[in-house]
Formats: sequence, C-alpha cells, structure tokens
Amino acid sequence: MRILVTGRDGQIARCLADLAVNGREIVCLGRPELDLTDRASIDAAIAKVRPDVVVNPAAYTAVDKAESESEAAFAVNAGGAENVASAAAAAAIPIVHISTDYVFSGDKDAPYAETDETGPTGVYGASKLEGERRVLAANPRAVVLRTAWVFSPYGNNFLKTMLRVGKDRDVLTVVADQHGTPTYGPDIAAGILAVCEHAVADPEGAWPGVYHMVAEGETTWAGFAEAIFERSRARGGPSAAVEPITTADYPTPARRPPNSRLDTSKFQATFRHSLPSWRSGIDRCLAVLDGSV
Repeated sequence: MRILVTGRDGQIARCLADLAVNGREIVCLGRPELDLTDRASIDAAIAKVRPDVVVNPAAYTAVDKAESESEAAFAVNAGGAENVASAAAAAAIPIVHISTDYVFSGDKDAPYAETDETGPTGVYGASKLEGERRVLAANPRAVVLRTAWVFSPYGNNFLKTMLRVGKDRDVLTVVADQHGTPTYGPDIAAGILAVCEHAVADPEGAWPGVYHMVAEGETTWAGFAEAIFERSRARGGPSAAVEPITTADYPTPARRPPNSRLDTSKFQATFRHSLPSWRSGIDRCLAVLDGSV
C-alpha cells in the first residue's frame, strides 16, 4: 500500500512516516512540491506518487493568530482541503482528512458524538468545519477524522513545552477548566493507517463519513501537565509543581472549547481499532525524547 501524506513537517505526517515499514510506502510531501492552495501541485504529486490513499493532516493551526488572519486560515483549512479531496476524487482515490475538536463549542456536558451539532467559536474551528464540509462534498470516498490535543516527539506541542519550561521554573500555572483527551501522535498515525487499510480492502463499503478518534480517557490541561511532570520526574527529567487556574485567568484571542471530549465508539465499531490511553502515550513519548527507545 502506498500513501501520500500532505504537510511533510507536521507532527502527524512525521509520525506516519515512521510507519513506512514492511513494504508499506508512505510519501510525505510539503511545499513547494505540494501546496494545498495550488491545485496543480496536488494533481502533479498524485500523478507522480500514484497512491492508494491520500491523507491530509496539513492545516493552518495557529489558533489565536487565525482570529486576525481568517483569510489565510480559510485558504488552507477550507480551500486547501477541498483541493486535496477533489484532486484525489479525480484520480478515484479515497482521502483521509484530519480535523479537530474545535468544530464544537465545547458547551456540552458529555463527550461529543459525530451527530452532535457543531458550533465553532473561533476562526480556526470555523475554517476546519468548512474544510470538513468541502472534503465530504468533493470526494465520495472521504473519511474525516476529528482528533484533539495532539502531542508527539516532533514539532511544538504541550508536552514538549511543559518539559522545556519545567527545566527553569518550580511552579507553572495551567488551565484546569478545559476538559479533553491528550492524544499521542504515533497512536493517531496507527489509527489513520487502520482507516487506510480498511478503505483499500473494502473500496465499496459504507465507511466514508465523519469519525472521532482520540486516546482513551480524559483530563484537563492542568491534569495533563501534572501527569507529564510525574512521569518525567520518575525518569529523572524536568519536573515542576502545577498551579490550576481558570480560562478567565489566561485570556487568549480565540476561545477554547471548555469540553473537547469526543465519543470514539463509531470509529471503533467501523474500523475495529482503538487508541491506547493518553497516559501510556506520555510514557512512550518521554522514552523517545530521552533516547531510551
């Protein structure tokens, strides 16, 4: 199986690249070879790679900056997503498109199901939701995977920020009234691979649609930070005390969903795959970062 992945330098793309084993070919491309805002470059990449599946994790992800750069966010997250989906459709190839918990307002007091009403509260979420709609309209063999709170050994993410800041500070203030599920990048990649394999094995099946895919369990950002430092301390790494604060204590240009919990039962039932717990992801990520694996 050959998979073409957009956003070569992103966390998810790099985690997918690590799965190129046992004859599995994963080609990760980014600008200038593949530019989401340039349909011709996407067509050329597909023609050259000739993939069995296209995976699109590339996105404009600067959540706060998007509030003042809505045109740029929509160009990539909506227009770019549509370009990739329609190019794949023209080549009769399925697409797996990665989306986000930010398509919801976060006001529900239980995990969100795929059938729940969306209601993004900021530009980033609105641009990603429009991208979902365009992808599903452009390609009849599209899967949209909503995930959340991604961390990995690659790029910039919350876990790496905590370790970096924790080296120099004894106490960190972290928001404790936003609830969700930290999800380890390699586990996301494994879930995407399960979807790709299913799509190739059952090309005419009833699998296209929207799915939620996050790790097992839930916590808050403060709880996530505490778990990071607990496991880091046990490994002899950086550690700091965590002081819980409210969202109101840490104002940002974009409103974060107070509830980012996602119900994954549809994903598990369709693709016979589930992601491990977020806590186990911390241990495995730290092991990679400290070079013990």
